[in-house]
Amino acid sequence: MRFAPVLHSEWLKIRTVRALPGALLALFATTTAFSAIAGISSTSGPEFDPLFTALSGAAPGQIAAISFGAMAVSAEYHNGAVRLSLAAVPQRGRWFAAKATAVAVPALVVSLLTAPVALLVARAGLGRAASGLSAAEQVRGVVGCALYLTLMALFAAGLATVLRSGVATLSVLIPFVLVVSFVIGDSAGTVVDFLPDRAGQIVLHETYDGTLGPWSGLGVTALWTAGALLAGVWSLRRRDA
Repeated sequence: MRFAPVLHSEWLKIRTVRALPGALLALFATTTAFSAIAGISSTSGPEFDPLFTALSGAAPGQIAAISFGAMAVSAEYHNGAVRLSLAAVPQRGRWFAAKATAVAVPALVVSLLTAPVALLVARAGLGRAASGLSAAEQVRGVVGCALYLTLMALFAAGLATVLRSGVATLSVLIPFVLVVSFVIGDSAGTVVDFLPDRAGQIVLHETYDGTLGPWSGLGVTALWTAGALLAGVWSLRRRDA
């Protein structure tokens, strides 16, 4: 079967599984709401970063992105639906590529809408505190935020293919992104900077120091995502449906 009809069928699944559009709506609502709250509550200080403050809603918003990617794949393993999918598309690699594309495109579109709205509502609260942000910094932050959220959705999709469970995937990833970066933090040294969430979020900062920069940090997140997707393909090909 050609790729286009496979992609179309996967897109129909995304639209018809009720929880998936809800996860994308939650991505928009959570990110913009938390950015708005940060814009109102934050005050200038020696370490104040207006760009990161304005886009800080991406931290809780990534939970919705992860949920979207995990549920898009795990829905296939409910009641053996994956067997029907693979019977229709015996080329498992092609099917998985279509599934990943069906996850990435809506996640990216919603994230590209979410990031500038989050920036605008937060800037309204920050007022003059955000006046020093250049246009280039804001564009970099918005594009980087959208790419980061999309990569996290794909990362979850790859891991869900390996674990074959949305609950298991969320049980691994949500504590990972909420606990490792915020609890371990700087105590783990430079190693923590190469974790997928910590590296990818560098692009949200106006100023940064350390081993990675904005785009190299996103590159590290992309490598983690690629690894998860490759593991998903390997698992799909090696194991019975």
